[in-house]
Amino acid sequence: MIVAIIQARMGAKRFPGKVLKEVNDKPLLLYQIERVKASKLLNKVVVATSISSKDDSISDFCKRNNIDCFRGSENDVLSRYYDCAKKNKADIIVRLTADCPLSDPIVIDSVISLFQKEKADYAANTTPPETTKFPDGSDVEVFSMQALEMAFIECQNPHDREHVTFYFWRHSNNFKTVQLTQNVDWSKYRFTVDYPEDLEVVKYIFNVLEKRGIFGYLPDIIDIINVAPEIKAKNAGHYFGEGWKK
Repeated sequence: MIVAIIQARMGAKRFPGKVLKEVNDKPLLLYQIERVKASKLLNKVVVATSISSKDDSISDFCKRNNIDCFRGSENDVLSRYYDCAKKNKADIIVRLTADCPLSDPIVIDSVISLFQKEKADYAANTTPPETTKFPDGSDVEVFSMQALEMAFIECQNPHDREHVTFYFWRHSNNFKTVQLTQNVDWSKYRFTVDYPEDLEVVKYIFNVLEKRGIFGYLPDIIDIINVAPEIKAKNAGHYFGEGWKK
């Protein structure tokens, strides 16, 4: 069972409530889930939020839209993932974050395929961020239930437990880790939503995709930004990986 777990919270320090901000009356989280569900390899998609009352709105959103939702620890996100994966009988977990509304199902399937082909414990396309060639906001991490359980049991650092997968690449000698790469370098592009100006960029992209009547895979999105440098400039000043490290 390959399960995508999208972690979501309302209390982001830099841009509170960002995951349910709307573009054309549609929450960003719903955009993302619809795109993730276009994956050909995923068996299930679950939103994992916290038991904090401020995240009730995410739980309510999921109920209204018939989306599987799991609630767990607010700060120990590693335990949230572990408990969610166990409940959903996952063999392979795909970690996504709810600040990436332009998730690309082809990239998701490519990371899953690499993970399976290499018989890895952990695979990713943007971790660690210093070596990626993918845009910020196209993040995909894939790992086995066995690896997740080992991290859950052995990881003692509260910071690493909050960020779920740091343990894998910090202790890469204990795991077989692989990274998806590509010939073209798109690491200077930013499609995550971590600041209000990020939302402006994403809103522009979704509006162009809607006008063109296309789904919009990464090459399409890159093309849209390349012909609108004034849009790309809106969030170009933010350091790659800030959202990933939050």
